[in-house]
Amino acid sequence: MDAGDILFRRGLLDARQLELARAAHGDGAHLVETAVEMGFVSEEQALRAIGEEVGLEFVELVDLDIDLSLLKNFPHKLIHRQSLFPIRRNNGQLVVATSDPFDLYPLDEVSAATGLAVVPALAPKGEIAKLIKRYLGVGSETVEGLMAQVEEDTVELLSDIETDGSELSEMAQEASVVRLVNEILLEAIETRASDVHIESQAEGLIIRYRVDGLLHSQPMPPEIHRFESAIVSRLKIMSRLNIAEKRLPQDGRIKLKVKGREVDVRVSVIPMIHGEGLVLRILDKGGMTFDLKQLGMDEETYKIFRELIDLPHGIVLVTGPTGSGKTTTLYSALLEIRDETLKIITTEDPVEYQLEGINQIQVHPKIGLTFAHTLRSILRHDPDIVLVGEIRDLETAENAIQASLTGHLVFSTLHTNDAAGAYTRLVDMGVEPFLVASTVEGVMAQRLVRRLCAKCRESFQPRRDELPSDFPWDKLAGGKLFRSVGCRACRNVGFRGRLGIFELMVTTERIRQLAHDGATSWKIKQAAMEEGMVTLREDGWRKVVAGITTVDEILRATKGDRGLDILQGEKKA
Repeated sequence: MDAGDILFRRGLLDARQLELARAAHGDGAHLVETAVEMGFVSEEQALRAIGEEVGLEFVELVDLDIDLSLLKNFPHKLIHRQSLFPIRRNNGQLVVATSDPFDLYPLDEVSAATGLAVVPALAPKGEIAKLIKRYLGVGSETVEGLMAQVEEDTVELLSDIETDGSELSEMAQEASVVRLVNEILLEAIETRASDVHIESQAEGLIIRYRVDGLLHSQPMPPEIHRFESAIVSRLKIMSRLNIAEKRLPQDGRIKLKVKGREVDVRVSVIPMIHGEGLVLRILDKGGMTFDLKQLGMDEETYKIFRELIDLPHGIVLVTGPTGSGKTTTLYSALLEIRDETLKIITTEDPVEYQLEGINQIQVHPKIGLTFAHTLRSILRHDPDIVLVGEIRDLETAENAIQASLTGHLVFSTLHTNDAAGAYTRLVDMGVEPFLVASTVEGVMAQRLVRRLCAKCRESFQPRRDELPSDFPWDKLAGGKLFRSVGCRACRNVGFRGRLGIFELMVTTERIRQLAHDGATSWKIKQAAMEEGMVTLREDGWRKVVAGITTVDEILRATKGDRGLDILQGEKKA
């Protein structure tokens, strides 16, 4: 039962008012806020009714004696961001005032931070705001309180910043702006976001986090729009960019230490019609692990790929669009075969993560230090294994092939839709087909899909007309699949984390001959499927049947395999 049903049953909303409130803003605390804004009910009436229904106390905060010692270990960010306030402690339980009884996740954070069982008590949001201002507002913050906030933020810049002394730069250095930017970065890291999008729109500032490949809007108070230029300037100063330049794109980097672990943030600023747009790419070194076995490959694919990366020479390619996990796969492969008897050198643009025991080079195309140029120099350093971040042009491709022909194992990436496309892509660049055929030992195509939250996923019985025609019904044990629901563990998204789906093509003698003869990518793929290659789509369906992800995720990441049904029919015949 939601807030709307409670208010309707208790006579505080009639059917029309409930319909209008739901149409405007949905259920839960948002519906209560909307109904109050529309003048249908007072906030106190609504919260009292909800409290009686769900068994929560309604507290009068006016003239309430607050135990200020409770603030010492209470997360200050939740006071300001979630409008929570500790009011008393009873028998090992912490009573916390809130205006949103339906959002339990912040209460779980309080419990984890304080080590106490948390009991919510209901109070109007405006009364909680007055309480916050009374004890934590301007003129009432003690030195100890400020120190607690500094420790709470725990965002430390690892490099000095420079300012030009202008009014804008001074405003960007104000304590309130610094805390606000730190809060944005902390929230991104805590939610496992890969990117933060800060966008200037006509209506003001919009902040969105990319979590597990999809963007999620971050609710922000309306007052934040006044700080738009200060936030942008603060981030520019942190990344050593020119804050006065607002007409040209700029790129920078921020090095932070957050809660004891190092985090790199790549910053890109582009002028838009309503102001400057920023994208922050979060590279959390402490939160990243490179383990080939944990990427999502099945046992057979892992076994074959492991054999490929142990070869003494040749080229191994990983293909896929931007953001498909190619770098993670290659880093994991390098760490799997890393050994003190081998010299491994990489050339990357940019170096995203620093790997111990591996020599990494950052390319700088503006000064002529390109992939092709560094690759020529690398070969004079007596390497055993070379990683080229990406083969973008004929010169880089020819150097990579030359390296493999002279006894080196070369890893690299290409932007192609499937594994078979890698062979024809190299030929299109201008590489002779016989060189492609003789050097490329295998190609791994991959995509990333979201992993179902194990705590809240639910099984259901699908109908045949709900699923694509190529779905393998014969592999569906019990006729049931899993779908997303949403819970506190996954922040009500229904998914937590991502995994790869893979298509590994080994260059067999038949594939080598087709590549030598300049065959189309479809003929190469057809031959590989006849030899038993599992396509991206097939691997995706396997993970759906196993309950790891959903049908929609596979449809979003892959397209059907033309002719696969025909091939399978021929095999059965």
